[in-house]
Amino acid sequence: MQAAKGTAFKFGDDVNTDVILPGKYLNLQDPQQLAQHCMESEDPEFVHKAKPGDIMVAGKNFGCGSSREHAPISIKALGISCVIASTFARIFFRSAINIGLPIVECDEAARSINQGDEVSVDFDTGLITDHTTGQQWQADPFPPFLQKLIAAGGLVGYSKDKIK
Repeated sequence: MQAAKGTAFKFGDDVNTDVILPGKYLNLQDPQQLAQHCMESEDPEFVHKAKPGDIMVAGKNFGCGSSREHAPISIKALGISCVIASTFARIFFRSAINIGLPIVECDEAARSINQGDEVSVDFDTGLITDHTTGQQWQADPFPPFLQKLIAAGGLVGYSKDKIK
């Protein structure tokens, strides 16, 4: 069973890719360098507070704006295990899947989870649990193909595994 469990960091609606990773860092290629600037315009201390395994939670249209893989790469490289949002911008959705960043759409969970709550997501079943409040929500589980793609670290890793 693949799962994510960590502390929730909550953000609002329409978090665009320039907020996730400001455009002035697009010249960086190293994922760890990108991670050091993740969400800095929204919360300059985010990268110091977030720990590997933590979960980002946001409202509608997360990842809107320009189509850059730098934004989801910075989130994944920081160690965020999953992003839960009411909805995702389609280009961000695809970029996240391509790099193996688990993302889950669930409006009720995104609205109900609070900053600092301990949250888990079971990717096999789609069950989201807020261990702080005891609430649970049902999201769509990842299809087996997407689970394999995420486990391989994204499309490149999955393709390399298939070639072997």
